[in-house]
Amino acid sequence: MAKHRIYSMSVAGVYPFYVAKAEKKGRTQAEVDEIIRWLTGYSQEALNDRLVEKTNFEDFFAQAPRLNPSRSLITGVVCGVRVEEIEDPLMREVRYLDKLVDELAKGRPMEKILRK
Repeated sequence: MAKHRIYSMSVAGVYPFYVAKAEKKGRTQAEVDEIIRWLTGYSQEALNDRLVEKTNFEDFFAQAPRLNPSRSLITGVVCGVRVEEIEDPLMREVRYLDKLVDELAKGRPMEKILRK
């Protein structure tokens, strides 16, 4: 089976859309970065490096220092699909990130987004 095209897309290519979505609703790039760091375990410096290197989604998640164990608490619908029902592990990680950015843009408090 062919890989989904999102896997080969650069995180840096999608990142500005995450930031724009958040900023349009009064949130900040720093909050988007915090969400990504929480989900993946990257430091801010390492995240910046992945963006500069134009790392694709497949490598971005494969190289993540520590995927947050609480990410399994992320539930809901993204693109018409329930994230907790996605079978492909990599697609689930991508959709977790999408869902967190959606929650940020909807004004949800950071402590709830980060499942504290």
